[in-house]
Amino acid sequence: MPPRRKLNDLDRGRAIGWLAVAPSVIIRLKQRFHATGRVQERQGSGRSRVTTQREDRFTQRQAMQQRMATANNIRQRLQATTNTVVSGQTIRNRLHKFGLRARRPVRGTTLTTNHRAARRAWCTQHVKWQRQQWAQVLFTDESRFCLEPADGRIRVWRCRGERFAEDAVLERQRFGGGSVMVWGGISTRLRTPLYHVVGNLTGVRYQNEILQPLVVPALKAIGPRAILQDDNAPPHRSAAVNTFIQQARVNRMLWPANIVSNSPDLNPIEHMWDELCRRAQQHHPPPANLGQLLQWLQQEWNEVPRAFICNLIHSMRQRCVECLAHNGGHTRY
Repeated sequence: MPPRRKLNDLDRGRAIGWLAVAPSVIIRLKQRFHATGRVQERQGSGRSRVTTQREDRFTQRQAMQQRMATANNIRQRLQATTNTVVSGQTIRNRLHKFGLRARRPVRGTTLTTNHRAARRAWCTQHVKWQRQQWAQVLFTDESRFCLEPADGRIRVWRCRGERFAEDAVLERQRFGGGSVMVWGGISTRLRTPLYHVVGNLTGVRYQNEILQPLVVPALKAIGPRAILQDDNAPPHRSAAVNTFIQQARVNRMLWPANIVSNSPDLNPIEHMWDELCRRAQQHHPPPANLGQLLQWLQQEWNEVPRAFICNLIHSMRQRCVECLAHNGGHTRY
């Protein structure tokens, strides 16, 4: 038996630094080399790969061309095109290799060609506005809050066969158990009171209940260059309201037709409604009736930090930039 070779400190350091593996790996490789004269991995006993690389690329293209297609849809197309029979799980495994995973899509409003063109034109006009100019705008809107909001993100822990278990069923009343409609306005300098709109809002009611007592004083508090932003809802654009706007000398921001209803990402008050909804849902136990829900909404409306509102309005320039970058399409806002 040949004498053992002693390694010096330099060789020992090289052995540890060059191969960052466990000593048992080196031992198995040495045993395999003495037994077979080779160090290559042996052929495994697992199932052979069903699809080729070309078929995998076909699967990826199908998923990228039609993002809403299911794994079974792609499987059927693969079988019809290449006569290769695979399972839906195989399709999912191949797509995972390309970094594609099924996720819930972001919900957005329908944008036609005219909507996109109007959004581009409006953003081009306002993309160079500075913060001082956006600070003159009073963003207003109405929103409806349900007593039992439908939150699709709620999950339940359950075992197999417990789908209809008593504590695994989420009980909801029809139509959300009723709702309340509120109106509000925000700017970097102030926020209006949260007004409860009872029944249907008409042009006359919009003038008498909102414009005169709430909007006009808020615009005067902002300054002589204050601008009112409201959408193109029928009550906001009635003849009586337009006449009042002219007589009161209110400077109103011009919006192309239907751009606001199809562009919630261009109105920062939409994020204010989301924040208000999250704050109201954090109350435990949940509101027992619509009166309590309205009380909590008005309380949370006043407690939203002013810095949060300022950040929303300061993002208007970036909203315009992203809208133009997406050719008038949907943005992350």
